[in-house]
Amino acid sequence: MDDFLPLSALQHLAYCSRQFALIHIEQIWAENFFTAEGRVLHKNVDSGQVETRGDIHIARSLRLVSKELELSGIADVVEFHRVKNPHQKGIALPDHPGRWQPFPVEYKRGRSKREDWDRIQLCAQALCLEEMLGIPIEAGALFYGKTHRRELVSIDEKLRADTRSLAKQMHAIWAAAHTPPLDFGPKCKNCSLNGICLPDHSSASAYLERMLDQ
Repeated sequence: MDDFLPLSALQHLAYCSRQFALIHIEQIWAENFFTAEGRVLHKNVDSGQVETRGDIHIARSLRLVSKELELSGIADVVEFHRVKNPHQKGIALPDHPGRWQPFPVEYKRGRSKREDWDRIQLCAQALCLEEMLGIPIEAGALFYGKTHRRELVSIDEKLRADTRSLAKQMHAIWAAAHTPPLDFGPKCKNCSLNGICLPDHSSASAYLERMLDQ
């Protein structure tokens, strides 16, 4: 599993293939206000603690892996909801009677987006959980720090197909070890790498080397 790619990289690729390559192939990273704010938000949920609130058992920083997608990572939060419908599938939890349905929750800064960048990352978490636990997962949620609201996400067939397709694309880009050219657009403004992602340099690392040699 050492050759598995990080699950969180799917969101980078969904946002921009060049951003994915710069971060994960060229190993370039630049923190800005948005990434710093997101890091602080995740710090609040990355404790690894577990707790039970009524019919919901909460696990934080749960390790995930999928052999199908060849991805591994950590879920911010996975809630296990007690199953009350006798026809609904559930899993057993140690020291917790009854059956429980996994429900992944991913924490994000900002607001809900029209694009599926965040939903794809959440879907990948659901696919990992399905593979690990042997139970179908129909929904999860995205929690946005700017609005302090949850967005319920249906893990439907289209989202699953898009997620699997993007995972294959990610492995192909990784295997080619090639940074895609710049595709400039409005989203570039808030990208953490906009200071080094230049239209006349296909390889940002080569550009940085030239700058350091001057």
